[in-house]
Amino acid sequence: MSRQLGLSILMFLALPAQLLAFELRFASSAGSSELNAELLAASLVAPLADKADASPQDVLAAAQADYGRLIGTLYEEGYFAPTINIGVNGREAAGISPLASPGAIQTVAITINPGARFQFGETAIAPIARGTELPADFSRGAVAKTGTIRDAVEAGIEGWRAAGHAKADIAEQRLIARHPTRELDANIQLQPGPRLTFGNLVVRGNTSVRTGRIRDIAGLPSGRQFDPEEVRKATTRLRRTGAFKVAALSEAEKIGAGNTLNINAQIVEEKPRRFGFGAEISSTDGLGLSGFWLHRNLFGGAERLRLEGEIEGIGGQTGGADFKIGARFSRPATFNEDTDFFALTELESLDEESFSADRFKVEAGIRRYASDQREYTFGLGLQHARTEDAFGVRDYTIFTLPASAEFDYRDDPLNAKAGYYVFASVTPFVAIEGTESGVRTYLDGRVYKTVGAAENLTFALRGQLGSVSGPTLATAPADFLFYSGGGGTVRGQNYQSLGVDLGGGQEIGGRSFLGLSGEVRVKTGDKLSLVGFVDAGYVGAQAFPNGSDGDWHSGAGFGIRYDTGIGPIRVDLAVPVSGPGENSGFEVYIGIGQAF
Repeated sequence: MSRQLGLSILMFLALPAQLLAFELRFASSAGSSELNAELLAASLVAPLADKADASPQDVLAAAQADYGRLIGTLYEEGYFAPTINIGVNGREAAGISPLASPGAIQTVAITINPGARFQFGETAIAPIARGTELPADFSRGAVAKTGTIRDAVEAGIEGWRAAGHAKADIAEQRLIARHPTRELDANIQLQPGPRLTFGNLVVRGNTSVRTGRIRDIAGLPSGRQFDPEEVRKATTRLRRTGAFKVAALSEAEKIGAGNTLNINAQIVEEKPRRFGFGAEISSTDGLGLSGFWLHRNLFGGAERLRLEGEIEGIGGQTGGADFKIGARFSRPATFNEDTDFFALTELESLDEESFSADRFKVEAGIRRYASDQREYTFGLGLQHARTEDAFGVRDYTIFTLPASAEFDYRDDPLNAKAGYYVFASVTPFVAIEGTESGVRTYLDGRVYKTVGAAENLTFALRGQLGSVSGPTLATAPADFLFYSGGGGTVRGQNYQSLGVDLGGGQEIGGRSFLGLSGEVRVKTGDKLSLVGFVDAGYVGAQAFPNGSDGDWHSGAGFGIRYDTGIGPIRVDLAVPVSGPGENSGFEVYIGIGQAF
């Protein structure tokens, strides 16, 4: 018998003896502290040691249940010949009748000898569907863990389900432990069952959203071969509308006529109306107030209507107050299950340091969900504005054709550690009066990489590119031009402090913009992280940055992040490093989520 480790762990020694329900002794000959920790975590009797009100009946029941729990934990790690003794007041717990439990329990002693670790001998699972990939560890010579067997069975069943056999299951399994050779043979027989096609979507629980619309939104392909991925997509589409608190899809228990399978949709609707408001204050930007009212099911088909308004810059130092009111209507699954229709209107007044604008726009279009990570929008719009800048007062009216693409392959949008994100927009505009026709483009790309064994060091890079081509600087819509400075571009520099210098103290936005940002994020604890960053921005007079007709500026600083359930709370302190113009010396930025 292998030498037992002197673990004999006396649980909760720091507690006064009178507060302990009993003394717990734990001894194990396993050479792994991780395995011993797993065994203690699996035990039901261990946490009762610090509960003074634990009854002897509860302690005995937990001790008797621990045999199976501890054996299961050892099987998970490949130990198929363990010896487990659980003594209650010196008697084996398994031999104590529940009807004759001790009146008081002073000690519980758990002694474990895991025995030898087994390896896989013969491994087989059949039949399997074409293209099924079994776990690499399910092979001769690998550690024989029951979790590996489960993974192999799950892979085999999911392979058949992906091929249309929704009711695939285990037909027979034979597990043979060969103690002389310390090998475990695993032979699994699967029963694929018939190939099925989707039947109907059976909707239950809805009260206000029409059943027909729920089926349209889900887009379940009735009559086509069953595919679990289609069920997942249908669930995502329903949840994406925001109209449902619960949208759970499950397969019917029984196969229908003609080898069809109905899908059940259990629906719990959200309250149709919602409103909210917010406020923020900055030493330079002043006070900002915002509010919205939302209806999630306007006509009974999960249509959304959102009315919103905001006022920014009250008492600020970056121009006057800005106002905006708007309304947006959207209808899911309008042309197909992955295409939404939207229509919006906005009335906005901007009073910035370098320009002012009063504008009104209407727009309608579609949003296409190509996948969970890719979205596209296309629209038609009409915009009228009156602007005032260094070139004077102008009225313009344009017809717009906005389009955008968004690729989001980040592991976490609010606190990314790996992956990338790309947003690109192209807005051709046709002049009706007051300007010239042209195109406004914008690109935002971000990439993230985490390194180190502890994964506590993350590098984040961001690049932005903007351009207005067609009209000259003097005839371009003033609110289409680019500025740099502030939290979204160059931290440490004043908001929109860099534009194109026309001389004589006059400045206007540029036709081109280039922004570069880099961050190093170091996780220093479970919740806290430190961040160092550098930002740079360029604004030029020509349609594309060329370095000769514009200026650069930059800023740098450090920040602190505190992780919460909805993303990290961000506090950044930044100072200007280079560039023209006056600045405040330092800027503080506070928000939720990473800066990018």
